[in-house]
Amino acid sequence: MHVYIEAFLPLFVALNLIGVLPLYIGLTEGATQSARRKLLIQAITTAFVIALLILFAGQLIFQALGITVNDLRVGGGLILLILSISDLLFGDYKQRAPNGDATHTLGIVPLGIPLIMGPAAITTIIVAQQSYGYVPTLVSMVANLLLVGVAFYFGPSLLAKLGESTAKAVAKVASLFLAAIAVAMIRAGIVGMIGMVSGS
Repeated sequence: MHVYIEAFLPLFVALNLIGVLPLYIGLTEGATQSARRKLLIQAITTAFVIALLILFAGQLIFQALGITVNDLRVGGGLILLILSISDLLFGDYKQRAPNGDATHTLGIVPLGIPLIMGPAAITTIIVAQQSYGYVPTLVSMVANLLLVGVAFYFGPSLLAKLGESTAKAVAKVASLFLAAIAVAMIRAGIVGMIGMVSGS
């Protein structure tokens, strides 16, 4: 049991549920309950599939593609930065846009990856697999993603009780923090790249 707890805690910290939940609420602001439920399933499924790939073939994938975690940080950060700026500047226009739900692809990017399964979580899974083995790491992945699913399911409903204006304010603040997280990811990736070059 001790091994499972040790595998669970680092991934719980890396997933940063408390930090990601407001971003999820902000990104899905204005979506219907059914659309939000589909996004939730899509996001959790995407995160789990990515986590499985990393668990069983992470190092091989990185070596085959010739990439590092720092490359992933920069790439993921750029995606988040573009999305956050787009939401801050054009969020109201997108909500008024006709022809369906504009958020139907958010479950894969950025929710599934890189918000839920980001560089920190990916690195943690690789380290946990090497330290604790496949089974404890897999159990910790499932447990953590279940927690994320529960929080994502009930979080928007709790916020809705506070009123539409509060929800819109949280959405804009979340987009601002999303931009800050994106810049931090890009900075960490660049610093890591510079450190690798300096150390070689």
